[in-house]
Amino acid sequence: MSVEPGSGGGLTEYIQHHLTHNAVQTGSGAVHFDSWATGLGVGLIFCLWFWLLARKATAGVPSKGQAFVEMVVEFVDGQVKDVFHGDRSFIAPLALTIFMWVFFMNAMDLLPLDMVGFGVHHLAGAEAAHHTYWRIVPTADLNTTLAMSTVVFLLTIFYSIKAKGGWGFTKELFTAPFHADGAGAKLALLLPNFVLNVVEYLSKPVSLAMRLFGNMYGGELVFMLIAGLAASWVTFVPGVLFNTAWAIFHILIILLQAFIFMVLSVVYLAMAHEHH
Repeated sequence: MSVEPGSGGGLTEYIQHHLTHNAVQTGSGAVHFDSWATGLGVGLIFCLWFWLLARKATAGVPSKGQAFVEMVVEFVDGQVKDVFHGDRSFIAPLALTIFMWVFFMNAMDLLPLDMVGFGVHHLAGAEAAHHTYWRIVPTADLNTTLAMSTVVFLLTIFYSIKAKGGWGFTKELFTAPFHADGAGAKLALLLPNFVLNVVEYLSKPVSLAMRLFGNMYGGELVFMLIAGLAASWVTFVPGVLFNTAWAIFHILIILLQAFIFMVLSVVYLAMAHEHH
């Protein structure tokens, strides 16, 4: 993952190189191994971190780590309580997992862009680094965000059926949001209601995935463009300054996108409990 912005094909080749996934070909297509491995790795780090702090938790004066975890848990639980008015025993831990996991994956964008390439270059040489691809931000991969939003979508269907029953859920698909008196009018509205509900259900995971992906992909591109700006000695200092400024601003985007993904997931699950 080491192609210098100022060498060979220039900035275009540099960006194309960094936008190429480390893909593993399978019978059903290509699996982006870099997104999968990085997402799994940061997820395990999050679980291990919270588990170790939970083991050391005391009823007395909390340590800084325990105080931070308690603050995060209370914040997430408060957000869930405001939106979801049913049993939160599953929804609150799910929201906490989504928030922290998405935040950790987003935060990978703050690591140096050529960190992986630099390591491969010094361990295996320049040629190996040139043919090594590793996109380190899982949420800048549409496959990752679509997979997460699909899980939220399936949970929405599950909770809809759990709250309304199989018949109640099916009936709502054909009788809401439009209602009418008379058998003929009701029959005429069955298909429009069904189409509208299907579009509404499918638009939720798509918009959820695209919002997170678009913001993180755009942020990743900005870092690449700034890296190209800092490639020469003339623009090195402005490039470093721009990179620092963008990284500071990007911290807000990282937090905000994790928060939005969590809140919208909880909102969709809360809507699944509601009856028209």
